[in-house]
Amino acid sequence: MKKRRTKVVVGDLAYPECPRWREGTLYFSDQHDGKVWRLDGQRLRVVLELASEPAGLGWDAQGELLVVSMQDRKLLRVRGGRTNKVADLRTLHPGLSNELLVDASGRSYVGNIGFDFYGGEEPRTTVLATVSRTGRIKVAADDLLVPNGMVFADEGRRLIVAESFRHQLTSFEVKANGVLTGRKVFADLGEQIPDGICLDAEGGIWFASIGAHEVVRVVEGGRVTDRVSTGDAEAIACTLGGPDLRTLFVCTAGTFDPTRTAVERGGAIESVRVDVPGAGSP
Repeated sequence: MKKRRTKVVVGDLAYPECPRWREGTLYFSDQHDGKVWRLDGQRLRVVLELASEPAGLGWDAQGELLVVSMQDRKLLRVRGGRTNKVADLRTLHPGLSNELLVDASGRSYVGNIGFDFYGGEEPRTTVLATVSRTGRIKVAADDLLVPNGMVFADEGRRLIVAESFRHQLTSFEVKANGVLTGRKVFADLGEQIPDGICLDAEGGIWFASIGAHEVVRVVEGGRVTDRVSTGDAEAIACTLGGPDLRTLFVCTAGTFDPTRTAVERGGAIESVRVDVPGAGSP
């Protein structure tokens, strides 16, 4: 398998994360610079500034932007350029809140690291929280080891999450009340550490492989079908977009160290063309 290489689309970022393609526009968080950006063609502009570090992005049933506030572990709604609290997740999130996935009804799934990663605490399992449209929170699934990127598959009947420290993609059935059941391994990734993920129209999943400097496409059962190098940069997250949903956008950074990223500004949005279009999730 010949490995291709991504090309830089936007540079001079700190630590870009959680890319989303919506209505012809790429949105992403620059976590360590406290900004949410949108890239519309060649025009890049700030959507939101958030001192507590923006992470996961999504849209509710009314089309309003939802943002995970990482450091203070809250889910926020952006309305008229201002943020309003949807839910305080501190009772369920012992670690920094991170990824967000929103279903068609406006229900949110929010992950968290589960322990003090930057402080050197020993890893421990944690939960995925679900947040109703009115802000009610509950546990959707437990015993997850660093739940990270998430996608919906099978028209929303399945949720697949990257468990970074279990080196696997884990699949759940989505019940009507939002609870996740029927846990099974979608793909055992061996030594690879998955971060952000996205789904394509054939059910394949692209994941950013931490430490490997690449994004990888895998199908259910674990077979790798494609790899794309990000060179010297770390691959953090990815999404499929562009007019035909065949452009894989990849968030990259020179380091994971938050004391260096905002100073060195080695982060970038990179891209590569792929064969199978995106499925619109996340």
